[in-house]
Amino acid sequence: MKVTVNKLFSIQSEQANIRTEILAGLTSFMTVAYIIVVNGAILSMAGMPYEAVTLATLIVCFAGCMLMALWANSPLILVPGMGDNAFFVFTLVLSFGLTWQQSLTAVLFAGIVFALAAFTKGAVYLSRSIPQSMIHAMTAGIGLFIAFLGLKNGGLIVASEGTFVTLGDFANPHALTTVLTLLIVLPLFLRNIKGNFLIGIIAGTVIGALLGIVDFSSLRDFSISFKGYDSIFAAYDFSEIGTVNFWTAVFSLSMVIIFQNMGAQLGMLPDKSKFQRSFQANSMSVIAASLFGCSPATTSAESATGIAAGGRTGLTSFTAGLLFIPALFLIPFFKVIPNEAIAPVLIIVGCLMVQSLKQVPFDDFTEAFPAYLMLAIMPLTFSIANGIAFGFIAYPIVKLVTGKRAEVSATMYVIAFFFLLYFLLGSI
Repeated sequence: MKVTVNKLFSIQSEQANIRTEILAGLTSFMTVAYIIVVNGAILSMAGMPYEAVTLATLIVCFAGCMLMALWANSPLILVPGMGDNAFFVFTLVLSFGLTWQQSLTAVLFAGIVFALAAFTKGAVYLSRSIPQSMIHAMTAGIGLFIAFLGLKNGGLIVASEGTFVTLGDFANPHALTTVLTLLIVLPLFLRNIKGNFLIGIIAGTVIGALLGIVDFSSLRDFSISFKGYDSIFAAYDFSEIGTVNFWTAVFSLSMVIIFQNMGAQLGMLPDKSKFQRSFQANSMSVIAASLFGCSPATTSAESATGIAAGGRTGLTSFTAGLLFIPALFLIPFFKVIPNEAIAPVLIIVGCLMVQSLKQVPFDDFTEAFPAYLMLAIMPLTFSIANGIAFGFIAYPIVKLVTGKRAEVSATMYVIAFFFLLYFLLGSI
């Protein structure tokens, strides 16, 4: 068995060891398992059945990790992404007006576009053409978006007619649960306690129960049922395929998933030679996610925890993927967890991603301004795509007007043109 594992994941040649890889996989799983709860809650806002989507989330997590492990031998974890599920609900469904079935079809086509880039020289070419400042700014902007989502879901930021948003009422049990949970999970995270996020979510659920915001009715039935899953499996709706609106949605999603995953992988992979296969595994996981009835799978930011724990090979992602299987039996427990118990995790994860700003040269305004636009536009328009688009359009403009056109690759001009087209088509 040990010989097989060594051979399958090249443990010895990677100068790794099985025990460390397994512990790294466990660490990654413990820090990313919250997605099982959060993803279903977010996608249900689009009208998708919660139980079915939660099951789809588990399947996509397992499949994504297996692809990353067996195809790329990479320690990165693939799960439905926080930014991507929000894009699915708030951009594809609410902004573009697609049904969730039509949105799954958009995910399928975006996954195919992603695969075309990943399985050709396009991925490597793009990775060399995009400035590092833009990659780091994308990561940070998505972090701000996720943090804003956490603050909103936790009741710490609420709508205001006069100022759009304002501070929530901390005496409200929903906001109070979020604050108390954050006070628990933050020290655990700072002390690097393994399973800190899960411990915090459990503690938040207990606090929420004591404050009367938790519904325990789901605990009456622990039977495993696939009932309703057939309604989302391969639930493609091609009726809008002939419309500009649909292809604008596909284009927007393609740009988002390609560039955010490229930035995440290039930033986290210990061995950059694994990028191409890791990127390919990511593209296949997006296509699989559409089939299983889920928002796109993405390279999880929490992969960094497993890598920090010593994960170097696919055994890390393989271990994490296997751990999603028993989670199937715990779905009723996941349903009782309130948003307020999860919100602090989103706030902290957002901060982790925002730290990418350290890599942006803010002393050069031509680098800083496009990054700044991404940071501002993503949370303020509640759209990752809008933020990325503004940044990529601004970059060649500020370089041109300051006489630094030599610093802009031809690819950046093409990307800026397509993002400009994205805005023009969206206004039709």
